[in-house]
Amino acid sequence: MKNKKGMLLAVGIGPGTPELLTIQARRALETAEVIVGYRLYVRQISDIIAGQEVITTGMRGEVERCRRAIEAAAAGRTVAVVSSGDAGIYGMAGLLLELLEGEYRDNDLDLEVIPGITAASMAASVLGAPLMNDFVVLSLSDLMTPREKIQQRLQAVMPADLVCVLYNPQSRRRTSLFPEVVKQVIAERGPDTVVGLVKNAGRPDQEKWLGKVVDIPLSFIDMLTVVVVGNSTTDIVNGRMLSRRGYQLTGNDENR
Repeated sequence: MKNKKGMLLAVGIGPGTPELLTIQARRALETAEVIVGYRLYVRQISDIIAGQEVITTGMRGEVERCRRAIEAAAAGRTVAVVSSGDAGIYGMAGLLLELLEGEYRDNDLDLEVIPGITAASMAASVLGAPLMNDFVVLSLSDLMTPREKIQQRLQAVMPADLVCVLYNPQSRRRTSLFPEVVKQVIAERGPDTVVGLVKNAGRPDQEKWLGKVVDIPLSFIDMLTVVVVGNSTTDIVNGRMLSRRGYQLTGNDENR
């Protein structure tokens, strides 16, 4: 009898609240035989998963849990590897692909990537409409990317007048880089540059702050804060952050 072929799914769970989980992601979680993920993310979907085997690790256990997921799928099981936000944006989809083309290349496994709401779009919806034109997303975490490379990318982005979304801006250990970014924004874009902050975007304890870059409350910033730095078209309109796309509007425009 031919062995059952397993399935490997990289599932983005969005912010982790049920109402912000896509239908496709929910179906994947409900049908998976094994759920693999960081402990915090698995707890966030505990009301959805029931009866499945669960494999969790702590922070920095990404390689271990992806290996265990691949091995479970190679044994013929349907395995969902969960990531916060979108599985393909700073998530586990890339690591799974690396392992499948490397040490597990002899396994006859396909990977299906199931997207989720990423922090940039979630935070933008909370703030208003700051991503209406070109924008860039950068992580300030130097765990995977050298600090020098992050600084090089920031130096390229700031003069380009792109709205900039910053992930992982500051932690208890990393406190020096974000103040440098603030100084750079002031130098390149001016002290009145509009900035929005959203902590725990899309979760019950969500908080936000909106104002000028010179007024940013540094104590508000942590690893769960998304920072949206506006460009030259970004304003605060009726308490919302708006980056104008360039529509030519007049007072009597019937198509507004």
